[in-house]
Amino acid sequence: MAVVAGLLAFSGCARAKTSGRAGAPTFGATTNLPPDNVGSNPKPIITPEVSHTGKVARLNVAGQFVVLSFPVGYLPPSQQSLSVYRAGLKVGEVRVTEWRRDENVVADIVAGEAQAGDEIRER
Repeated sequence: MAVVAGLLAFSGCARAKTSGRAGAPTFGATTNLPPDNVGSNPKPIITPEVSHTGKVARLNVAGQFVVLSFPVGYLPPSQQSLSVYRAGLKVGEVRVTEWRRDENVVADIVAGEAQAGDEIRER
């Protein structure tokens, strides 16, 4: 019984099987294929965005500053410039001050304008 099993196991390795093309073995035939990102249908390269976003929580028009709210665990460093976006369009720029508490930070309005609810991004 063991002899029959051994003969069956080695009979498949005795010769290379060919595909529909003459002389092309079924194993190791990937050398004629183009790489994954070459050709008429390239695979997209997806890069995750790593910038942090926040919201304008409050606005003080007289003092020209805003209170920004960020996700827990991230507060931008002092003196960092941030962009203010409304409906996807850049409307202003702010600079972070040293005043911070919990997930909130104060920033001076440097250029443009800001309203409560505007989005804050690093660039």
